[in-house]
Amino acid sequence: MRDSRLVRVVEVGPRDGLQNESAILPLATKIELVERLINAGLASIEVTSFVNPALVPQMADAEQVVSAISGYRGVDQIALVPNERGYDRAFAAGSRSVEIFTAATDAFCEANTRCTVDESFDRFAPIARRADGAGVRLRGAVSVAFHCPFSGPVEATAAIRVAERLLALGCAEVAICDTTGRATSDQIEAMLEQVVAHGLVDMVAFHLHDTFGLAINHIERALQAGVRTFDASVGRLGGCPFAPGAPGNVATEAVLGLLDRGGYQHGIDARSVAEIGRWIRGELGVRSDAAN
Repeated sequence: MRDSRLVRVVEVGPRDGLQNESAILPLATKIELVERLINAGLASIEVTSFVNPALVPQMADAEQVVSAISGYRGVDQIALVPNERGYDRAFAAGSRSVEIFTAATDAFCEANTRCTVDESFDRFAPIARRADGAGVRLRGAVSVAFHCPFSGPVEATAAIRVAERLLALGCAEVAICDTTGRATSDQIEAMLEQVVAHGLVDMVAFHLHDTFGLAINHIERALQAGVRTFDASVGRLGGCPFAPGAPGNVATEAVLGLLDRGGYQHGIDARSVAEIGRWIRGELGVRSDAAN
């Protein structure tokens, strides 16, 4: 198991945060956001996604973002890729850390990527082979691991089966995602039981949205169970454009506050992150108090 007091925070604001905001930021502002986050001590950042710009116009400048920040060393600069075409674009731009994503339900997978869960793995197979051969770090994500907006509550065992398939494919870790932010305490407990029982504590991250204000409570429980990697978004930005009713991710500021109160180590300047949150929400025209 990892150092019991060391927690890794994966900042998803530049990707998952911005993709669901109506405002489209200038390229220079996106680059500045990533650079500020790096300077604040974030060592793992989702910087962009190589998706269809017609569907997610907020990410249309993915190549330019990756190119501009590729000089930073010691930072895991993660690019989301939905398929081999996305991988081609990411690799050509300089990405050496990519994330593939599927879902715990066929219903959501089909709404999001127009394929079933099994078909998504057919798409991932060549990406995994090429990433392994090129030394590209592969991360996976399981969307709607607790609740699907189209088919309802999801059994923990279903999400874990998908997570294990991603790990078997070659993913270094897998994010378990509460895409709609509707996970209950009982569902979190059930998921943690499965994570522990399958020996996945060191291989998963929790990616929580804060629909009902329970994300921090869920993270605290996951910490108690031994999970040490959590996705978070500066300023509580974002959501999922393909999941009706999915508001912002849990705020990085709130996660850092929880970690500091619990005596955990994370290596991030919480004060700087709070300043970044206020700044980027101002750039987007979003009320600054919504991250609290």
